[in-house]
Order: sequence, then structure tokens, then C-alpha cells
Amino acid sequence: MDTLSMKVEQTNIDELIPYASNSRTHSEEQVAQIAASIKEFGFNNPVLLDGDNGIIAGHGRTLAARKLGLKEVPTIELAHLSDSQRKAYIIADNKLALNAGWDMKLLSLEMGDLKDDGFDLSLLGFDNNELAIMFDEEEVDKYGEGGGNGSLAEKFGVPPFSVLNAREGWWQNRKSEWLALGIESEEGRGDNLLKFSDAAKIPKRITKGTSSSSDEITRAAKGANGEQTGTSIFDPTLCELAYKWFSPPGGLVLDPFAGGSVRGIVAAQLGRQYIGYELRDVQVEANRVQADVICEDVAPAWVCDDSMNIDKADITADFLFTCPPYADLEVYSEDPKDLSTMGYADFKDAYFEIIKRSCAKLKDNRFACVVIGEVRGKDGNYYNFVGDTIQAFLEAGIDYYNEMILVTAIGSLPIRVGRQFNAGRKIGKTHQNVLVFVKGSAKKATQAIGDVEFGEAKEDTADEGL
Repeated sequence: MDTLSMKVEQTNIDELIPYASNSRTHSEEQVAQIAASIKEFGFNNPVLLDGDNGIIAGHGRTLAARKLGLKEVPTIELAHLSDSQRKAYIIADNKLALNAGWDMKLLSLEMGDLKDDGFDLSLLGFDNNELAIMFDEEEVDKYGEGGGNGSLAEKFGVPPFSVLNAREGWWQNRKSEWLALGIESEEGRGDNLLKFSDAAKIPKRITKGTSSSSDEITRAAKGANGEQTGTSIFDPTLCELAYKWFSPPGGLVLDPFAGGSVRGIVAAQLGRQYIGYELRDVQVEANRVQADVICEDVAPAWVCDDSMNIDKADITADFLFTCPPYADLEVYSEDPKDLSTMGYADFKDAYFEIIKRSCAKLKDNRFACVVIGEVRGKDGNYYNFVGDTIQAFLEAGIDYYNEMILVTAIGSLPIRVGRQFNAGRKIGKTHQNVLVFVKGSAKKATQAIGDVEFGEAKEDTADEGL
């Protein structure tokens, strides 16, 4: 067909038929942006039809036209396309546009001219953060012409944003390097402890031979044969970020809910002292055996004791870093002092007291960091564990300073989420909360830490002994 002979016609919008299998989605916000663009520039991109008023391309423009109250829209008939071509074109029309990039320097210049002319830049589809970066030359240089995050990542490991993505290649590679040291945090725990993302489906039970701390924020650990062991370990990459971002070199890290070996070994490898309180002697012994093999210059220390006794220790910490039991999500032992054996009311009272006593051991002008997640009660509703944790620190005299979301591996969630959502509208959980608090002045705490320099993973590994 001669494409030059195709005519643009005005078609009644009520006669247009959306493609039922259109895989391209349009949020209300985007439709509003398209509507604003049409209002400013006119309807300059015709809707493409299949010969029977079925929409091939232009679903978003049609929705925007309806929002504006337009009765007719410009259309072009593509009746010459076969069914297969039509289906393919619907996908290609959307995907090919996404494959384009930006020359950030030229884009910034063009946007700058429009800004100087007083043009409303919100009509161009960029959000406020994108515009702010675009007009800050220093920020544009930091991100690079391709819009990446090169120098921020080189300096800080990952950009210090409120979302940390543990699925990214750099993160996974860094984790592999840590685990290659021989870290096996699942040692000292039972073979039947599952990942946190799997635990929502598990009835409350006694899990003998497991840790009293919730190390459940990363993938299932792999045994020597590469198979899943059924247990999970705390993410060593998150440890590295927390220590380098929020603790001074050579400082003492205090962990009231130690669990496995990861947090202690990573601290030692980064030149930090570490003292972790763990209720189970089997877990403590397993941790010490690993540390004896891996750690050389600095050795982490685990105290086999109830965290309630942390106030009796003759120590002052430079950083409080922990991952507490997730209420009664899992019961880790039969010891009545184990918080996970308690109902939530008693758990909360004991948890608040341990946080209070731990914070008393933290020096002034220092940070604290807690990794947690929400927990559902027997009625299916959340306890508000995150909110209670924040309140515990506030009552201990520590200010709430940062919140980060750790995006974790999906694991087996896709298998389960359909049933859970259909039965009770329970959303599949793929994140953990990383909360940062400060005792005293954040500025002075930052000065005590000094500059953060990560460098390339391999170079940094050599420098730090990783």
C-alpha cells in the first residue's frame, strides 16, 4: 500500500474501539500529561485504526481526548495490515520509542532555552526531580551523559537514595565476593528456617536449633553443592553500606540481636570492632568458628547472654546496628527469654526495654540502624512493628533520621501471591525497612565518620581485605 496516500480524517471518538489485549498501560497521571500536551500543542499525532475503528496506536491520546471533552480526533486507517502485523505493530509502536536515549547536554541546553522563554516545562513530561537535576550542571555531571549514576556509585557504593535495590548486578556481585570469604551465617541454625518472604505462609511453630535473631532479609543460602539449604542469611552488602555510611572507622559496633555471623564478620573485615548479643550458645559457637577462619587483624565478639543484660556491659558503642526478631513470625527457641516466644504485647514491652538499654550504650553524636519488616498477627493485620520500632528509639532519646527501603529478591512470591491476594487482598512483600536514628548531632556524627570512599568493587576488596 502507498503510505503517502493515507489520509488523516476526523473520527467520532465514541466510535473508536480500544484493543482489548493492549499491553501498554496508561496511568491517570500520564493521561493528564498527554491531555495538557494536546491542549498546548494541539492533537498533532493521529490515532491509528485497523479499518474497523479498532485502535492500533493512540490509546493514551484517546483517553486524553475524552478527558478534554473532544468529540472527534484525527485518525489514519491502516487497514492493509494483517492480523499478525497489527498485533506486532501495537507492541513495536510502544517499545521502539522506549529504546531511544537522551543526549543530556543537548537536552539540558534545549530545556534551558525553554525555561528562559518562560515555557511551562511540566508539559514536557519530566518530573520535578528530573528537572532539578537537569538544571544543576554539577548534578548532571555526577550522573553522566547517559543518565547513569557512575560517580555516586563509585563514591558511596550505591547512590544514597531512599530505595536500595538488592537485585542490581553490582549488589549481587558484591554479595558474592563477601560470601566467597566463607561466610555461612546459616551455620548454627536449623535447616528448616525459611526466608522472610516465604514465612508469611508458615503457621507459628517452634523451630528448634535456630537463631534468636531474624537474619531473614536475603536469598536462601546455598550449600557447597550450590543447592538451597532452606535457610537465609543477612545481606553482607547491606552490612558494608551501613558500616561505611554510618559508623566511624575503627569504631565499636553493638548488636543486641546478633543471630548469625554476617554482621560481625563484615564489621571485622572493615576494621570495626563488633560485639553481638545472642541468646543461643550453639549459634555463638558457630559464629566464633567462622570468625576464627576468616578474620585476622580484628576479631568480632559474640556474647552468649540475654540482651536485657546489655546495660551491664562496660562498653560504649560508636554504632548500633541490628536486625531484631520479627515479633512472633517465627519462634526460634523454647527459651522463655527469647522474644519470639512472647505474645506481641509482652514482646513489645521487652523489645522497648532492650532498645532503651542498648541506646544507653551508644555514644553521643552517633548513628543507629535497624533492619526490620512489618509482621502480621493471627488476625492477618499488621502489628505496626515498624512504627513501634521508631517509637522505641524515640522513647530511648534517639531521633529518627533516615528511612530506606531495601528491595529484596522475589523468590517464590509469584507462586504464592495470587492465592494470597485472591483470598484476602494481601500484597506480596518484596522489601525491608532500613531505619536510621541519630543520638545527638547528625553533623557531628558525620564528622566522626569522615568521607566515604568505595571505589570499584575489586579495588575496594583489596584495600579492605574483602
